Amino acid sequence: MSTEATLIKQHLIDPEICIRCNTCEAICPVGAITHDSRNYVVDAEKCNLCMDCISPCPTGSIDNWRMMPRTRAYPVDEQFGWDELPAELSAEELQQEGGMVVLEEPVQQPAPSSSASSESFQAKQYGATIPPWSAAHAFTNLYGPKAPEKTITATVSGNVRVTEVGTQYDTHHIVLDFGRSPFPVLEGQSIGIIPPGVDDAGRAHHARQYSVASPRNGERPGYNNLSLTIKRVLEDYQGNPVRGVASNFMCDLKVGDKVEVIGPFGASFLMPNHPRSNIVMICTGTGSAPMRAMTEWRRRLRASGKFEGGKLMLFFGARTQQELPYFGPLQGLPHDFIDINFAFSRTPGKPKRYVQDLMRERSADLAMLLQDPDTYFYVCGLKAMEDGVVLALRDIAQSAGLDWDNVGATLKREGRLHLETY
Repeated sequence: MSTEATLIKQHLIDPEICIRCNTCEAICPVGAITHDSRNYVVDAEKCNLCMDCISPCPTGSIDNWRMMPRTRAYPVDEQFGWDELPAELSAEELQQEGGMVVLEEPVQQPAPSSSASSESFQAKQYGATIPPWSAAHAFTNLYGPKAPEKTITATVSGNVRVTEVGTQYDTHHIVLDFGRSPFPVLEGQSIGIIPPGVDDAGRAHHARQYSVASPRNGERPGYNNLSLTIKRVLEDYQGNPVRGVASNFMCDLKVGDKVEVIGPFGASFLMPNHPRSNIVMICTGTGSAPMRAMTEWRRRLRASGKFEGGKLMLFFGARTQQELPYFGPLQGLPHDFIDINFAFSRTPGKPKRYVQDLMRERSADLAMLLQDPDTYFYVCGLKAMEDGVVLALRDIAQSAGLDWDNVGATLKREGRLHLETY
């Protein structure tokens, strides 16, 4: 970038359509994106226009730009207060600043070497931003602030707790019915829920994002409905007491209640449709939602006798068995249909076990799947699991004599390794 430039192309995030999914902040290689309790913003002093955050954004809110005098670039604190993007400066206003417009060239970030240490490893570099080649077409942004229809109203037709009563983690399986209104979704997509009321500043709550937990033909086949897996939030990641606005609203809903929805979102975290494709699912907690959707769709296809699916493997982690969503129903799935591996990190009297530990124990099977071009990997859960899981894949590949640089690049290029963490 020229130091003589007086005008810059400032990268901004549209607060009206951002669903606060954290994808952009998680993938930014230079730490230019940050957030507060309301908005995600870009620091003009840090952003190098590498464009890594553009394609993974499910709503397109990240793809916004303003030509600005460098001395008048919007600071982070100002962006935190926005409810909408500011108007663009006119050509006359820009000309008054003088100087020549110099557009920064995108800065390409080097891919990490497989010889890098675990401390410097960045799993996000290997996450695909394109769907599997055989995935069904995903419809996105049918409803939202800048769509023809602002929201769609769904009716609650079911709300069931799917963790044991009496445990700390209160997780619910919630079914929403859309009646006669079109709302097509695929496994791996998400929707936005708009909680009623206003925040402490008197502004309407922004949407919260939740992954769809049901297959494409509905929680109940043939009905225009879908399901979500939602944990009641009563503390933040540091253990401080906090009452999640949307999660508590959703978990307290009764059958017949109405919910305002936007979306659907997501066009890359989609399952393959071609026969004999293998799916490896790695998740923690409510990250199981898209995995449940994929598993149930494969189960229905298998029952129809019209589809010959490949291998399904599930690595599912939680603190204890009692806090694991859907533990009971998962036990009833046939072993020749899905290979299930549970990891519990807080079982009294037993050592801590995480999903990456189980993956290493199954290294022989995973090494074979890594070499199969029909195998697709999906990772969903807390951000803290991401590096550990992809590091395990790297170690498994290297132990099998594979070149991880080549394997990792191939997984990303072919849409075969998908990371969705928060």
